[in-house]
Amino acid sequence: MTLISAEPWPSDWNRASLGLCALQALQGGPTYGYAIITALEDAGLGTFKGGTLYPLLTRFETAGWVDVQWRPGQSGPGRKYFSLTAAGFTELNRQRSQWRAFTTSTTAFLTVAPDPGDSQ
Repeated sequence: MTLISAEPWPSDWNRASLGLCALQALQGGPTYGYAIITALEDAGLGTFKGGTLYPLLTRFETAGWVDVQWRPGQSGPGRKYFSLTAAGFTELNRQRSQWRAFTTSTTAFLTVAPDPGDSQ
């Protein structure tokens, strides 16, 4: 289910979730940066720029979470394809679990009704 906000998400929310969402976008198999950005936008997660995504993917490569492969373009320049490694799948699952716990705690905190007699 895709929920699209009537207004853009705060940029700090996008920054906080980009790493996890980029790993998720790679779960389906090798893909390139623009396709990752498009998948995130299509999911209603906001607009991202290559200048934000590519350094993140480079950090993932350094961490051993993604492999990188250059593929020739069919009618233009080649593309850099990214794919999750076994360590990347492990990290994706770890971060998913952490995100679920975080959002559960945050949602619980935000849904606590204030005491009407409390005037702090």
